[in-house]
Amino acid sequence: MLPRCALSVCHVLMLVLCLSSAEDFDWTKNDHGSFYYGTFPAGFSWGAGSSAYQTEGAWDKDGKGLSIWDVFSHKKGKIQQNETGDSSCEGYHKVRDDVSLMKELKLNHYRFSISWPRLIPTGIKSDHINEKGIQYYEELIDQLLENKITPIVTLYHWDLPQVLQEKYGGWQNISMVNHFNEFANLCFERFGNRVKYWITFNNPWSIAVEGYETGEHAPGLRLKGTGAYKAAHHIIKAHARVWHSYDTQWRAKQKGLVGISLSGDWGEPVDISNQKDIEAAERYVQFYLGWFATPIFHGDYPQVMKDFIGRKSVQQGLGTSRLPTFSPQEKSYIKGTCDFLGIGHFTTRYITQKNNPSSRSSSSYFTDRDLAELVDPRWPDPGSEWLYSVPWGFRRLLNFVKTQYGNPMVYVTENGVSEKMQCTELCDDWRIQYYKDYINEMLKAIKDGVNVKGYTAWSLLDKFEWDEGYSERFGLYYVDFRNKNKPRYPKASVQFYKRVISSNGFPNQREVENWRRKAVETCSSSNQLLAAARRKSQEHAEMAKVWPVHDEV
Repeated sequence: MLPRCALSVCHVLMLVLCLSSAEDFDWTKNDHGSFYYGTFPAGFSWGAGSSAYQTEGAWDKDGKGLSIWDVFSHKKGKIQQNETGDSSCEGYHKVRDDVSLMKELKLNHYRFSISWPRLIPTGIKSDHINEKGIQYYEELIDQLLENKITPIVTLYHWDLPQVLQEKYGGWQNISMVNHFNEFANLCFERFGNRVKYWITFNNPWSIAVEGYETGEHAPGLRLKGTGAYKAAHHIIKAHARVWHSYDTQWRAKQKGLVGISLSGDWGEPVDISNQKDIEAAERYVQFYLGWFATPIFHGDYPQVMKDFIGRKSVQQGLGTSRLPTFSPQEKSYIKGTCDFLGIGHFTTRYITQKNNPSSRSSSSYFTDRDLAELVDPRWPDPGSEWLYSVPWGFRRLLNFVKTQYGNPMVYVTENGVSEKMQCTELCDDWRIQYYKDYINEMLKAIKDGVNVKGYTAWSLLDKFEWDEGYSERFGLYYVDFRNKNKPRYPKASVQFYKRVISSNGFPNQREVENWRRKAVETCSSSNQLLAAARRKSQEHAEMAKVWPVHDEV
């Protein structure tokens, strides 16, 4: 998930938006209300996702090395309530339990990530390979395949080995390209006979901007105006290097696919008749999704990024652009390194033109874009402060991908919604509504001709939410973090999503409304189970106070 600073300027926007939807996709129209009943193409893949640091726990067990998130989360004041992912969901010890939850959901695929420092503790392959880490992932992959669930494996979901950060400066250093390629090749060697879908990086926007520009995420650096661009440059090169490694060394015998998962909010012009707003909205998406997708599909950064950052760099008295450049050889090497495109999407913003000053002291990724982000106060926002439910933006983003990048094969790799509360309420009606509406917009996009092959609900479990700790919950399954065993309880959305999967879509209005009603009815029994477990653990805690657990003589 990608927690981000939201620009809280919603009070300025009370717009009348005359947008409506048509059979053929029309960028000038948008209908907020229409629901399309129908089914997905045969063979469409339904899944759920997770990542290593957010769910595994066992941060220092069985030879695992430190990651930048282990170190960052242990620093006071970095994470809400100083929480860490040390134990998280204890997924490392619950492989069979969690696979049985996936089987209950009838998932076709499960997306998870491999912890680089669990396999290579220092990040440097020649130092040491941790066989116990290999065994853990082998067990998970084998369990999935035994239950007819396809593994989709992310190689990098933000947990860089700490040694590589300390020794080289992490993604600020070009040497990461070789180290990451060695790690990827180890994964292809050990798991590639069973894993056929590989994702190099999850949401590199967040790695670059929040890790090296704002410092909200590990490693917590604030290299304004340069750090994010440099990190992204090396990540794009590392992605291309791994794709080529697979293509030349492994593809012929393993017959798998290698892609990348890019996140992108949709940006809609505030005023669809104002050319400056239209250009600002396009710029918003290009600086977000296009920053990574355009090099991978077309060989170089979006022209608008080169123009804006280049111009501002000159105005700041710099000899060269703060946006690095690719050589002609690098452009041809990077172009086309994508067998499928993973899309992570959660929300939408209205965008308007805003001229930012070009002083060297104020330079940053955000000011380089010359725009302001706005939200409509009528949009539902049940959880994270940045995550508003705006389903129609999803269809528009998917059509943008089709138009810009030659209609590539797309897997939706993250889509979901959180609740922000210490919640014991499992009847998550708002999540059902979010999934229903967003999945339906994806169905409309497929009808528009977008080549979407699969969908990944984010996420299977409640988990550690980066700088938000455990204060936000994205899971289909509730995890009781106060209980050391971390028991899982199904939310109502489990039942609803299960019906969507079984029907491969939305057959008719009566049936879909019936699913929702039944889902909310069944969650009350889960609520009772959770409440009973809570009472029991409280009684144990009280007993422990009365009867000391150590022997007294």
